[in-house]
Amino acid sequence: MGKGDMKTAKGKRFAGSYGNSRPHGVSGKAAAAGSSAVSTPAKTAAKRAPAAKKTPARKSA
Repeated sequence: MGKGDMKTAKGKRFAGSYGNSRPHGVSGKAAAAGSSAVSTPAKTAAKRAPAAKKTPARKSA
């Protein structure tokens, strides 16, 4: 049971796939409990957006 075993989480990580042993997201009671104010694609898009660079304040002479 290692990298080549697609029934284990380690095997799925190696293959780069998701499934019952390696779920991709919240499921079950946690999803039904109610944190659905923001959908999952919106959350991931917000995480992937690059942070805006701040410009330094200019000193008045």
